[in-house]
Amino acid sequence: MSRDPLVVGNVVGDVLDPFRKSASLRIIYNNKEVTNGSELKPSMVMNEPRVEIAGRDIRTLYTLVMIDPDAPSPSNPTKREHLHWLVTDIPETTNTSFGNEIVSYESPQPTAGIHRFVFVLFRQTVRQTIFAPGWRQNFNTRDFAALYNLGPPVAALYFNCQRENGCGGRRYRPGSGWL
Repeated sequence: MSRDPLVVGNVVGDVLDPFRKSASLRIIYNNKEVTNGSELKPSMVMNEPRVEIAGRDIRTLYTLVMIDPDAPSPSNPTKREHLHWLVTDIPETTNTSFGNEIVSYESPQPTAGIHRFVFVLFRQTVRQTIFAPGWRQNFNTRDFAALYNLGPPVAALYFNCQRENGCGGRRYRPGSGWL
């Protein structure tokens, strides 16, 4: 039985093929570091996280993809994979603010069930123009990596997120009032 949290959480399988981790990826929301399978509330992930890539060679570039494979609901993921963020040309030793944001960060707002939000890091072999897809829903990380010859991922992390109040009932969304 695999103890790899990406396998246990079905990230490997639903989103990614098995790969060997070869880069150091840190995701930090409001000074809280994300660990695989951690539970974060929508209010904690409203703003884009700080994403750090450790290493020694600033000439090495990375592409980061953030997706929700459980959209619109884990029991019926018809919009799998919903693209939440896409940043390219991130230099090793730095963070996403040094990269090229192709698709702006969209904060997780799951409405039903527990959603996995997955960050996938690819090492780029070249600096290339990567185009934003026409829409966020039904993004495919495997197809994206193949299209741009990114190869297998070098790191991945995911967290779980569900509606602030669990299930049912009214909820308050800042700016929108009671829903």
